Amino acid sequence: MKKIAAALAAGILLAPFAVVVPFAAIEGNAAAACPTAEAQGVDSAAVEAAVKLILGGGSGPTVPVEGLDLPTTQIPMAKAIVATGIALQVPARGQIIALATAMQESRLRNLTYGDRDSMGLFQQRPSQGWGTPEQVTDPVYASTSFYKALLAVPGWQELPLTVAAQKVQLSGFPEAYAQWEPLATALQQAIGASLGAPAAGTAPTPTASPGSCTPPGADTDWGVIPPGTLPAGYQIPSDAPLPVQSAIRWALGQLNTPYQWGGSCTNSHGEDPMGRCDCSSLVMQAYRAAGVNTLDRVTYDQVKQGTAVQVGDLRPGDLLFTEPGAKGPEHVGMYIGSGLVVHAPHTGDVVRIAQWDSWKSGVIAIRRIVP
Repeated sequence: MKKIAAALAAGILLAPFAVVVPFAAIEGNAAAACPTAEAQGVDSAAVEAAVKLILGGGSGPTVPVEGLDLPTTQIPMAKAIVATGIALQVPARGQIIALATAMQESRLRNLTYGDRDSMGLFQQRPSQGWGTPEQVTDPVYASTSFYKALLAVPGWQELPLTVAAQKVQLSGFPEAYAQWEPLATALQQAIGASLGAPAAGTAPTPTASPGSCTPPGADTDWGVIPPGTLPAGYQIPSDAPLPVQSAIRWALGQLNTPYQWGGSCTNSHGEDPMGRCDCSSLVMQAYRAAGVNTLDRVTYDQVKQGTAVQVGDLRPGDLLFTEPGAKGPEHVGMYIGSGLVVHAPHTGDVVRIAQWDSWKSGVIAIRRIVP
């Protein structure tokens, strides 16, 4: 542990103070077809400035960083995770996986409570052999335990983040880790640079098939976006909230899979028809993959959830309800920006992209699930 302690020596515990980030450090986001830190709405310059401020001191106008609600607590915890990874010679990709996992499990807070006996940054359970309560609430010990488990996963560097994290954590909501990858990447780059570590780009990362955002054959239900299914130039909106971007990405991973009335959409690429998607299970599972578990199963209930939206205020991620019936709308799709809707149409068809213009006249309700 001496190497780890040395890596943590520069100010891991800091007194609380206001987070301020110079406005000059803020730059516009660059969108990309496959989400990156910038494309998913994470301002890497702002993250870097916040890291420098909190770990090294500074002053200037306050600029918030989405996902870091308690930065004076969260950034030092992130440093503990990164520094431990560096000391253990874990590649940058592993540090990003660890950061994203801790963000989902504890929001980068060293909690003394959780589900059942879960505790600490990674919500590790003493009853499951992770260590004593004192050990799992020690950021260095907890990070070391996570890294050891991750490194034992065969081929972990070639797996999507959500799959690699799940093989360690065995979470009930494994898809939720993915929403934190952009912020985790920005934090690793900023903190790693401050510690003299290689940038994330030097570590092996999964490679995607042409026209897709997911490695071929990956053990994940996010799915590969089939080449040619998206209009030329389409990009997941970088200014949408991160859960919305994740929900859109997940839904696009189901494109070209067969419609199944009553299907759960839990395995749309599998052989069991009931694992495929209908219209309401598609949008429900898309939001679940993004960590939003409040959406009900059927359109009759979904149309009552979230907040009502007028056509003129339509945003990516909004749910569009059509085909009025005795109990309520019979069909739903998700607006994904650029005048496009993703939906599972009907028996005999596949999950596909439609034009908003062809939907507009038939829409009877619009609901926003993520504000």
